[in-house]
Amino acid sequence: MIRKVLLAVFIVLLVVGGLAGVKALQIKKLIASGKSFAPPPECVSAAVAREDKWQDTLTAIGSITAVQGVIVTPDIPGIAREIAFESGAVVTNGALLVRLDTSSEEAQLRALEAQEELGRLNLARERNLRTQNMVSQSELDTAEATLKQSQGNADAIRAAIQKKTIRAPFDGRLGLRLVNLGQYLDTGKPIVSLQSLTPVYAEFSLPQQELARIKTGMKVRVTTDAYPGRQFDGALTAINPDLDQQTRSVGLQATFDNPEQLLRPGMFARVEVLLPEEQSVLVIPATSVLSAPYGDSVYVIEPKPGKEDGKPELAVRQQFIRTGRVRGDFVSVESGLKPGDRIVSAGIFKLRNGMSVIENNDLTPKSDVAPRPSDG
Repeated sequence: MIRKVLLAVFIVLLVVGGLAGVKALQIKKLIASGKSFAPPPECVSAAVAREDKWQDTLTAIGSITAVQGVIVTPDIPGIAREIAFESGAVVTNGALLVRLDTSSEEAQLRALEAQEELGRLNLARERNLRTQNMVSQSELDTAEATLKQSQGNADAIRAAIQKKTIRAPFDGRLGLRLVNLGQYLDTGKPIVSLQSLTPVYAEFSLPQQELARIKTGMKVRVTTDAYPGRQFDGALTAINPDLDQQTRSVGLQATFDNPEQLLRPGMFARVEVLLPEEQSVLVIPATSVLSAPYGDSVYVIEPKPGKEDGKPELAVRQQFIRTGRVRGDFVSVESGLKPGDRIVSAGIFKLRNGMSVIENNDLTPKSDVAPRPSDG
């Protein structure tokens, strides 16, 4: 009986050992197969780092301001009896905006005009009597002074009535209406913003060491996040005669025609002053640059030894670079690359160092120094 049990245990152990050996052999083959497995090459687009001539520029951050811009307010208090404009309307110089209540002033004016007329009649009478030597010169002088006083009082009321008729001081575009009909408006109460949008200014500053390189009449280019890919051209029209003592920078002002009124006062802008000289730069497509907190890099495409069949292969090598100015779809490279280096221009986010790649540039859009995206 014991012999049969031992024989059964031996057979079970033998079967288990055989199965374990078979599994170990399968796992070993899988590990060896995994080590020899090579992922298929990634399909990427490529570009060549090339030298180009770029006009030298001075860059700054600035703001768009109106050539003429005010917040319309009343000079004297009153109740709004008429509002003659709509929010966002375009108005001309002298256009009626708001008329305040002038009933009290008009009543005073009628009384003063009556006094003025009486003074004029008295003066004519006194002059006639004076020619006949029937009144003294002092009485004639008193009549003249009384008339002038009446005229001055009437003119003061007329001026008050005129100030309560609020008109546009220049051509421009109105903002949002800030008052309502029947509202009491105190002196200085904002009524509406009025801005002249053609032309506009771009105000910015540059360090004092650039002062010798700039002069009025230079071309100035502005870009803003409100219109990606759009550039606005103007001219440098004013240079501040004094410098900021805190920053040692000089204030500058450029003028832009702005015929489409796209640039608005208060808008953030990136400003470039175009200098007459050109510089030789190494440029690559901006899509080639992989930005990271530790630095910018690109993937350089290089040949590597082929497999047993002898066919050449391409692989990528991550190369850190230092970038410079951006112009359109291109960025300049100050260090890290040399002319003729072939780099990945599309598909960089799926790559890692040493990965095999295949080039396919059929569907890659063409880069441009001055791109003009379509509106769809």
